[in-house]
Amino acid sequence: MSVLKRCLPGWLAHYPREKLSADLLAGIIVTVLVIPQSLAYALLAGLPPQLGLYVSIFPVVAYALLGSSMVQAVGPVAITAIMTYSVLTPILPAGSPAYVALAASLSLISGGMLLACGVLRLGFLSQLLSRPVISGFISGSAVLIVISQLKYLLGVSPKAGSSGEIVVELLSRLAESHQPTVLVGFSALLVLAFVRYALGGLLQRAGLTASKAGFVVRLMPLLVVLLGTVLVIRFDLDRNQDVAVVGPVLAGLPDFEFFLPGFEDIRRLIVPASVMALIGMVQGITMAQALAIKRRERVDANAELVGLGAANVVAAFYGGMPVGGGLSRSAINLAAGAQTPLASLISAFAMLGVVAGAVHWFERLPLAVLAASIVIAAISMIDLRALRQAWAYDRADALALLGTAGGVLLFGLEVGIGLGILLSMATLLLRVSTPHIAVVGRIRGSQHFRNVERYDTETIPGVLFVRIDERLFFGNLAAVEMRLDQELQRLAAPTDLVLVMSAVNLLDTTAVEVFAEFNQDLVERGIRLHMAEVKGPVQDRLQRSPLWSVLSGEVFMSANDAFEKLSPEKAWCPDI
Repeated sequence: MSVLKRCLPGWLAHYPREKLSADLLAGIIVTVLVIPQSLAYALLAGLPPQLGLYVSIFPVVAYALLGSSMVQAVGPVAITAIMTYSVLTPILPAGSPAYVALAASLSLISGGMLLACGVLRLGFLSQLLSRPVISGFISGSAVLIVISQLKYLLGVSPKAGSSGEIVVELLSRLAESHQPTVLVGFSALLVLAFVRYALGGLLQRAGLTASKAGFVVRLMPLLVVLLGTVLVIRFDLDRNQDVAVVGPVLAGLPDFEFFLPGFEDIRRLIVPASVMALIGMVQGITMAQALAIKRRERVDANAELVGLGAANVVAAFYGGMPVGGGLSRSAINLAAGAQTPLASLISAFAMLGVVAGAVHWFERLPLAVLAASIVIAAISMIDLRALRQAWAYDRADALALLGTAGGVLLFGLEVGIGLGILLSMATLLLRVSTPHIAVVGRIRGSQHFRNVERYDTETIPGVLFVRIDERLFFGNLAAVEMRLDQELQRLAAPTDLVLVMSAVNLLDTTAVEVFAEFNQDLVERGIRLHMAEVKGPVQDRLQRSPLWSVLSGEVFMSANDAFEKLSPEKAWCPDI
């Protein structure tokens, strides 16, 4: 028994029995509520609808056993679905057997990457994308999702093309819209919009608690789907009015199909699979951490990568659709009262029963209603709040967000995320290459030094105190040297320059050589170069450099020590 316990995940080996009823109920509720979503995201990915149900079974088990989050729910998600569709439709017709096989290869390659990153403990890679870039990518993808669903809402099939071309064609063909489909789809859209944006508040004002109101709001999309299906069946809308429905859904359980993608498939999919792995990594870990904070728990980023990677590898062999940590699934799981991953295991086995004998219930589900539910979910992913905050706080981050979103819309998902990364790197290089440099003085009656432009400070005639707020490396030395020269020229008869190094974490080899040359130039001009508040690791390296031995001035423990040593008997305040 002890050997068995060591093989089990910690939460299962020491499972508290008092949580069993909550997990059991949550698992059943999640199963029921995510069935329409699973079907919808499979269709969004261009795959047969039943695949969304298949990958809600054993991939969920894999994550529950290997991941570290107690309540994150894994399954088909909008981002991976639209990425799958965007990557594969230029190669093969959506829904064809070869398309399904390629989707499975995409899941296997991206899952293998996540798994490898987890095993190699590379969870820190999830921090390489800034929040504005991620927000821009998700927002741009959400707009693509909305555009991809317009054809189902209007009952018009546009020719394949870019998102802009599809929008233009749909606008030009509005008169051809299928009226019964429009009526069904936009009615569902209005109801779902009311549910998401107004119903919760109304229920709380009527006396329900926030948690109960939230649960009712999450239950409503299922009721809308059921109502749409009932209307189709009652009035034979699919047969009499040509309203498009899901159609035949393959019943029963598929076999596990082990395979290895060929070299040509790997070559075509390696880049998009890398992007999918990176986005899945960031989204999954971020979601798990957010949920853990709410529950005062901790997650292991590397274990999350192992769990997500294993889920995608299993999905490749059973279902063939990439999966991820779902925002709405996790929210439903949390709201339903899940306490541990046992809720996900129960949900997986309940979905197993649905797939085995109940999928035929969804054959007459109208596509327009599924499209409406996808559109509402996608609209909620467009993060205008993040754009407003970034624009108010840092325009460079806001431009990175807009550039990523625009790149996704104009050039596709891979180019969009690549553009976002380039913009982030450009922003970082701009900041470090133009460091903040402040002329500082001592605040009267204290030992604190502050920017002379912001505070009333005392200074010493002929002595310039400068604080550099950035590491010094080859990329910013020209800007630093130029600024120091400018400040010295403004000072009447300069004799000493004190570099306050409290914010400098590094001087690279080029910086040491440049400052040695700058020191010699100052000596020829009759100016001594001093340093103050040099950090220990920086000083250890400087002591092994030529600059340390040729420095014309002193190295002071603090800026105040330098001020006391260089000041006359009484400091005064000239105009600088």
